[in-house]
Amino acid sequence: MGAVDVWAQITTERMARAPWMETLLRWTRRPGQFLVPSVADTLAAMDAAGVDIALLSAWHGPGGSLISNDEVAEQIAEAPDRFRGLVSVDLYNPMQAVRDIRRLVDGQNFVGVRVVPWLWNLPPNDRLYYPIYTACIDAGVPFCTQIGHTGPLCRSEPGRPIPYLDDVLLDFPDLKIVAGHVGFPWIDELVSLALKYQNFYVDTSAYALHRLPADFVAFLKGPGAKRVMFGTNWPMLSPAACLKHLDALGLDDDTREAYLCGNARRVFGL
Repeated sequence: MGAVDVWAQITTERMARAPWMETLLRWTRRPGQFLVPSVADTLAAMDAAGVDIALLSAWHGPGGSLISNDEVAEQIAEAPDRFRGLVSVDLYNPMQAVRDIRRLVDGQNFVGVRVVPWLWNLPPNDRLYYPIYTACIDAGVPFCTQIGHTGPLCRSEPGRPIPYLDDVLLDFPDLKIVAGHVGFPWIDELVSLALKYQNFYVDTSAYALHRLPADFVAFLKGPGAKRVMFGTNWPMLSPAACLKHLDALGLDDDTREAYLCGNARRVFGL
C-alpha cells in the first residue's frame, strides 16, 4: 500500500501571484519562479515517490479564492482514484461556509476542510471559525490547519498550538484536527496537545524528513506513532524530496506504515 500525501495543492495562476508567494519560494531555492503544476505533473511526482493518494486543498483568504472548491473538484475528476479534496471556506461569511461544507463534503471526493490561520491573521479560537467546526463534526470529517512558523513573511502567532488549538479542542471534543507543517518552534506544545487530546493529529508537510526537529522525530517514534501523517506541501516540495531520507529515521515497520498511509486512511476514512 502506497503513501498518502495529506497536504498538497495544484496551484492556480492567481495563487502564484499572491504577494506572499515569492517570500515562500525562497525556502525552495526557486526565487522568482511561480509553480503552477498540471494534474499530469502532480501524478508523475506522486508515481515517482510511491504516493497512492494526495489530498488536494482549496485555498480561500480574505481577498477571495486562490484555489476554488470547484477547481479542486475538477482536478479530482481527472484522477478520481488518486485524489481527494479538502474544502476551504470564507471565514467572513460563516453561513455560506457552512453551506459549502454541507454541499461538498461527502466523505468520498471531499474528505475534510482546511483553513490556514496565517492567511487570515486569525488564530483558530476566533469565533469566526466556530460554525466551521460544527459543520465538520456534522459531516464526520477532520478540520485541517497549519501550525508553527510561517514560510511566507507573515505573522506566525496564529499558528501557535497553545492556547489557540487548546481552546478549540476543549470546546469541541468531537472534532478531529489535523495540524500541518510540524509546529516548529513549538514542538513541546504540539506534544502536549497530542498527549492531552485523542483527536489531535499532525502532518510533516513542508519538511523534507532529514530536516525534522529531533524532538519531533522522538515524538513520531514514541507516543506520536498513531498521530503523525505524511504530507509534502506540493508543489513547493515534491514527494520524492520529502521521502528521500525516510530510512534514516529508523522507524519500525508498524510506525512506518502508520506514518505513510495508515493514520491518514483511518482519520480521513479513505
